[in-house]
Amino acid sequence: MDKEELARILEKIADLLELKGENPFKVRAYRNAAKAILGLEKSLEEIIREGKLLEIEGIGKSLADKIEQLASKGKLAFYEKLKKSLPRGLLDLMQVQGLGPKKVVLLYKKLKIQSLSGLKKACLKGQIAKLKGFGEKTEKNILDSLEHREEYQKRHLWWDGMEVATEILEGLKALKEASKAEIAGSLRRKMETVGDLDFVVGSSNPKPVMKWFTSQPMVEKVIAKGETKASVKLKGGMQADIRIVPEHQFGFAFCYFTGSKEHTVKLRELSLKKSWSLSEYGFEGTKKGVVPKAFTRKEVSEEAIYKSLGLSFIPPELRENRGEFEAAAKSEIPSLITDADICGTLHNHTTSSDGRSTLKEMIQGAEKLKWEYLGISDHSKSSFQANGLSEERLLKQVEEIKKINASKEFSLYVFAGTECDILPNGALDFSEKTLAKLDYVIASVHSSLTQDEKTMTKRMIKAIENPMTTILGHPTGRLLLEREASKVNLLKIIDACIANKKIIEINGHPKRLDMDWRFWRAAIEKGLLCCINTDAHAADQHDYFRCGVNVARKGWIEKKQAINTMGLKELQQFLKEMR
Repeated sequence: MDKEELARILEKIADLLELKGENPFKVRAYRNAAKAILGLEKSLEEIIREGKLLEIEGIGKSLADKIEQLASKGKLAFYEKLKKSLPRGLLDLMQVQGLGPKKVVLLYKKLKIQSLSGLKKACLKGQIAKLKGFGEKTEKNILDSLEHREEYQKRHLWWDGMEVATEILEGLKALKEASKAEIAGSLRRKMETVGDLDFVVGSSNPKPVMKWFTSQPMVEKVIAKGETKASVKLKGGMQADIRIVPEHQFGFAFCYFTGSKEHTVKLRELSLKKSWSLSEYGFEGTKKGVVPKAFTRKEVSEEAIYKSLGLSFIPPELRENRGEFEAAAKSEIPSLITDADICGTLHNHTTSSDGRSTLKEMIQGAEKLKWEYLGISDHSKSSFQANGLSEERLLKQVEEIKKINASKEFSLYVFAGTECDILPNGALDFSEKTLAKLDYVIASVHSSLTQDEKTMTKRMIKAIENPMTTILGHPTGRLLLEREASKVNLLKIIDACIANKKIIEINGHPKRLDMDWRFWRAAIEKGLLCCINTDAHAADQHDYFRCGVNVARKGWIEKKQAINTMGLKELQQFLKEMR
């Protein structure tokens, strides 16, 4: 059994124990063990063979015995007995937003609900609202959550889609018959989630390309197949589509299939004004218009297509018909931020809270990216589910970071911060005296996520107005394809941050991407600055900054508008002035 499978079972054991009302510390022990196992650099087999399981923080003798049994036999008597002690399907109910273990057990005891379909039927009949502790509002929220789950199943995170698409693209580019091959669609536009994976290939001999695409190892089923286009279902559930065009039409097809639909419609409208008709095959003249020969005889670049319509080049991230045409007509498309502009990130966790990598491992991971600095911001004391730090543990970590910086052991500088909980009343989780000893404070909401909009907005503004707050973390609390955003007035939050000279983060974790790109253009025009973070919980998650850059680019953000494009000394001074 590999690490991933074993960690998944440990998480399920934690869920089952939670449903049975077991001690929270026991539940947390299994969750922490799962994270620790996933963070192992060596294989699980090697760790067990060397007898080093007990050296892993948080794993005691009892847990180690269970892990060894799982790894060697592929099953665990304790887990099997636990599963039989509860009705099947209750774990699925726990995935519904707003349903914790107590409510799930109550639903089973009162209404015998043990499946998502049963839950939906009960909601539609109005049975949930009649239960004590639920009510009509909760019933509606559950029904909304179930509907969202149905939508979620049709989409995938950008990060996951890109990982699969990159492997397919490498295969396509290796074919001698493919003169050009690229990723298109929503994946290329860096949308936060994608429905399918789109590929465009230029080839004068499409048959071998089509054969490879529809028979590659990742394909589970061929949905449709023609001479130049096909759709396949991949192992894991994603759908991939390919379009093969003659080499000289590649630029047009690449542009056309990148989208968005709204952007393409606008391109066609502009073409018609020149008496041209635009399609994936190129420009065609209408009765009144003649297409220049340059567009019919050789391959045309996307830049040339936009230029022919009186526009400067529009980066794919901006192709949503949200003002890009007006800007391109005036040559006012901004110089968007790039991955290379990032000098470090400030939202990172270690094993001191709920991270899977130690402080030094996190630093070593950041060194590989040639960053100038890294900020550590473990959870605060109220985040008990994330092993949040007490004041004493936090200040001990600060001293450890100071020693590391003084030792010059690493090539980058380490900032000492915290991800401090915004409590339900808007207060911060640590005292001002404690927070004043840090380089910066990220204030985030992790509890009471279902407060109404007025209450949540007031709560967050109070935290923003706190002089100790530096950065507002993941403002809506959403988890893409898992949990909807909290109800909060982001326009008021943005205005409050600007008025109080506070930063809003772009949380680059693939499941968050928060604050959403749709709010950033207007926000930066008002003067708001961002910090592109990763919310990394392991050293191999530093690469999530690329997702954050995607959001920034879609939000029209330039290098100067992100504080972590500053060099070390400039950022040190900037943060000092904010304190």
